[in-house]
Amino acid sequence: MPQLRLALNQIDSCVGDIAGNAESIVHWTRHAAERGAHLVAFPEMVLTGYPVEDLALRSSFVEASRSALAELAGRLAAEGFGELPVIVGYLDRSEKAQPRYGQPAGAPRNAAAVLHRGGIALRFAKHHLPNYGVFDEFRYFVPGDTLPVIRVHGVDVALAICEDLWQDGGRVPATRAAGAGLLLSVNASPYERDKDDTRLELVRKRAQEAGCTLAYLAMTGGQDELVFDGDSIVVSVAGEVITRAPQFEEGCVLVDLELPAAGAVPSGVLDDGLEIEHVTLSTEPVARYEPEVAGGYAERLTDDEEVYTALVTGLRAYVTKNGFRSVLIGLSGGIDSALVAAIACDALGPANVYGVAMPSRYSSEHSIGDAEELARRTGLNLRTVPIAPMFDAYMAALGLTGLAEENLQSRLRGTTLMAISNQEGHIVLAPGNKSELAVGYSTLYGDSVGAYGPIKDVYKTTVFRLARWRNASAAAKGGTPPIPENSISKPPSAELRPGQVDTDSLPDYDVLDRVLELYVDRDQGRDAIIAAGFDPELVTRILKLTDTAEYKRRQYPPGTKISAKGFGKDRRLPITSRWRETGRAEN
Repeated sequence: MPQLRLALNQIDSCVGDIAGNAESIVHWTRHAAERGAHLVAFPEMVLTGYPVEDLALRSSFVEASRSALAELAGRLAAEGFGELPVIVGYLDRSEKAQPRYGQPAGAPRNAAAVLHRGGIALRFAKHHLPNYGVFDEFRYFVPGDTLPVIRVHGVDVALAICEDLWQDGGRVPATRAAGAGLLLSVNASPYERDKDDTRLELVRKRAQEAGCTLAYLAMTGGQDELVFDGDSIVVSVAGEVITRAPQFEEGCVLVDLELPAAGAVPSGVLDDGLEIEHVTLSTEPVARYEPEVAGGYAERLTDDEEVYTALVTGLRAYVTKNGFRSVLIGLSGGIDSALVAAIACDALGPANVYGVAMPSRYSSEHSIGDAEELARRTGLNLRTVPIAPMFDAYMAALGLTGLAEENLQSRLRGTTLMAISNQEGHIVLAPGNKSELAVGYSTLYGDSVGAYGPIKDVYKTTVFRLARWRNASAAAKGGTPPIPENSISKPPSAELRPGQVDTDSLPDYDVLDRVLELYVDRDQGRDAIIAAGFDPELVTRILKLTDTAEYKRRQYPPGTKISAKGFGKDRRLPITSRWRETGRAEN
């Protein structure tokens, strides 16, 4: 059978940085060519970055993408790579109207192209368009209606884009009908917990349905709230893993494959309406060679390590891609700010992490001590700015009591952080977790201030688990555990009144998080949650708190998404609503 050395470039790209992304494509193509690749592939929309959201609706941006693609094809040839086919994802536009989808000619397309001999040998658009979770692709794009197949060194390679694998039908069975020897899918599929297991089973299943070897190329890096975890996979027709790339690592995955020789050129319209578009690039098989890169199976991260690495990746991408160098965190000595600080130190280096302890009259001695111990363990920069003088001035002027008095302390801390941020150029990190955001246990313009929320999608119980994992990981490697043990073991408290602990206002986090996971992540109603074994009165209370906190969540900064349903694009509910799972809302 013919041989083919495939180069899967599992790389990061930045939305809108078309020139920088093109430069990266040239760099990694050169890398692949130097290692003898016969076919080179890059992820979905790598030229523009992904997702581009409403930039897709700007004709100027679409044309910039198309022009850059043509220039890239010419540059690759000029640098000596013209005979090497390169598959690149980009933003395109349709040439004809699509009345079926209500789209005129020129509507944008999520597309990919095969660059060869200085030109564009083939263009094709994504067939299945996702319209769930964080995806709004039906809002922007019109689908492709072809099965693209290229003949490379005597092997027919069918091409697909991301959702084309995740949905039944379409290009996967069409690949079998066309008799292709390899199905290559380019992807920008965002990370979420346990998705690597789902992905592997999907790729195995689709390979068997397609009747050929399947290569799944994934993106890595981060874009706003999304993280891309790599984990590119190549499997045989039987679903056996040939190679699996590392998670969260940028690089080129090379694999030597033996594939069936191409037969007669396939053509025609298949049962599902896809028309085969076949382009022959080269017919002669490569001279037989001894395989050097037969593949390999990168070590998998543990569940907690995977989540923690995603949080580090997301924060690093947000800070660096937005042109910042340093971050500012209010350090209370508690578990949330301690975990955020550890993530920031791992993402940016401790020299670029600045902490501020802001004690009030209600702050315990250990809150300052734990913050100082955190700074000693991690090496981050720490200063102390007492808020008592500011608090006394406000209280003398306003005479606040109760909740207003408590929230004033939080808002003074938020104002202090933003003032330092403006003065020194750091961006503020908000330390709120998913449990608090769900039930509104936060203060607007107080602990919610910031440019990014690294643990916004992390339930409190997971916060504790990640802190323990990070410490254990450091100890296992002979390093210093970054998070003080007291920050993990002491009862969580906002310390806004004497002796305050979170359980004064909230159920035990273990119970709270299990109810929230059913309600927020799985959209289960009150009756179903009670049927799962939870106390009816407790469920009613938690759901009411969650329903009435939507206005707070809308004003919280973006943060790394790690779950199947994070607050934001995943979960979109009206602020003004009288629908309640617990009954009619009170006026």
